[in-house]
Amino acid sequence: MTYPEDQNIRPWWRGDPDTLKAGPDAYRAAVSRTHAPLFAISRQGKPWVTHTGAIYWKSAPEADADDLPLLGFAPPLEAHQLGDAGFKKDLGLKYAYLVGAMANGITSVEMLSAAGQAGMVGFFGAGGLSIGQIAAALDRLEASTGKFPYGFNLIHSPNDMRLEMETAQLYLDRGIHLISASAYLGLTLPLIYYRVKGIHRTESGHIICPNRVIAKISRVEVAAKFFSPPPQSLLAELVQQGKLTRDEATLAEQVPVAQDITAEADSGGHTDNRPALSLLPTILSLRDEAMRRHAYREPLRVGLAGGIATPHAVAAAFSMGAAYILTGSINQAAVEADTSDTVRQMLVEAQQADVIMAPAADMFELGVKVQVLKRGTMFAMRAAKLYDVYQAYSRFADIPEAVRTMIERDYLKAPYAAAWQTTRAYFESRDPGQIERAEKDAKHQMALVFRSYLGQSSLWAKAGVEERKIDFQIWCGPSMGAFNAWVNGTFLEPAKQRKTAVMGLQLLNGATKLIRFQRLVEQGVMFPPSALDIKPSITEAA
Repeated sequence: MTYPEDQNIRPWWRGDPDTLKAGPDAYRAAVSRTHAPLFAISRQGKPWVTHTGAIYWKSAPEADADDLPLLGFAPPLEAHQLGDAGFKKDLGLKYAYLVGAMANGITSVEMLSAAGQAGMVGFFGAGGLSIGQIAAALDRLEASTGKFPYGFNLIHSPNDMRLEMETAQLYLDRGIHLISASAYLGLTLPLIYYRVKGIHRTESGHIICPNRVIAKISRVEVAAKFFSPPPQSLLAELVQQGKLTRDEATLAEQVPVAQDITAEADSGGHTDNRPALSLLPTILSLRDEAMRRHAYREPLRVGLAGGIATPHAVAAAFSMGAAYILTGSINQAAVEADTSDTVRQMLVEAQQADVIMAPAADMFELGVKVQVLKRGTMFAMRAAKLYDVYQAYSRFADIPEAVRTMIERDYLKAPYAAAWQTTRAYFESRDPGQIERAEKDAKHQMALVFRSYLGQSSLWAKAGVEERKIDFQIWCGPSMGAFNAWVNGTFLEPAKQRKTAVMGLQLLNGATKLIRFQRLVEQGVMFPPSALDIKPSITEAA
């Protein structure tokens, strides 16, 4: 729309007056028809709405009798228009909506299928799984009928770099060209190997990097590493190991480790509890700086995760410039999530304050924490106690007897020696080097046993082991409570109704209504609060 410089000239509407409607029901219906333009007209001292007509710029004396003052105008805005068009094209998506990778396979094959077939993309939760389990998920996806976009998770494993490399190799061998890289404190050989293996130049001189990394970060210094080309030291080491050719290493110096970064605000699982309102603009500025410094031919993009659970959050994310959004916690309660009905019910009852930070199993010794559900479980308190004990004592035998007894009786459910043998058997197949170190270092042995409790607690939750309910580790952010408050009293309130794609579409559709409504309000249109209804509607659940 072109606005004249003459302040005496204003917009007027001309059309069929019989199409004009007023009142809360008419306003609500008009805002909800997001596929049609919305005209707000001044008539009889209040706003009237319609979806048809034309706009003319005139001064008041020039207006015809049929012209009515235009208060505001909102163009069509549908869910598929939200987000970065280039991002959606690159990934083959209809919607700029990602389903995050919840570990232990909680983001399941079924969830990937539901998201992909709806025009979104999901990432299989490979974290915490063995190579065999990840391969089995790949087999199921390859055997499924119909083609749809999907990705897999590659999680940083500082305590098991062999597993990280084997996972990267599996993805390369099986033709997985899209991964979500999470929990990285810095760049690693497996990550760089996956990213640049197979990079080549076309006859026209264009560099093709077949493997796409979407990095999930919450720290500026980590984001800067992902937006930069791979370090020459890592490329040289990969060449020395025979994993990359010299040509591949040379070309890799011209591409970013990740073209797309997800700025992860306060979320479930690994999180720095960053506020989205400060994190996203900072990473967007970093993106612009990286584009100037490296002069990439392809654009860098930033999405947002953490706290995405209501249309207001979705609208805010896209309004701030997010290329896409990623949801996590809310999908753990979805029917396609590979978890227990007990966990689903605990999640649908959660409120925003029902979360807490607890020591992480995979980075226990480093003091790294994850955000988990607090309501209905004592896991966070028990995990914190184990970490405090680990910090204070060099070996289990040095712990005061009363505390040792409590840990064996309530946490391990076995004598420490028996718990160590069970832990030892686990590492015999996963990482024998840990056993050798533990038998020489009593403190490391204690860490492995304590990590075993932390690791199994999430599996007990996934399997719904009732006698271990008090120990359930359920990764969860405050977004879960926000989502529950939003869907309260609607068809999405029961766990059995929460389907991954339906939840996503309800969030996106609600955001389009909110954005259109806000555009009219910013033009001075005075609608009553009842004119906006963004509660989930079963009529929009297709």
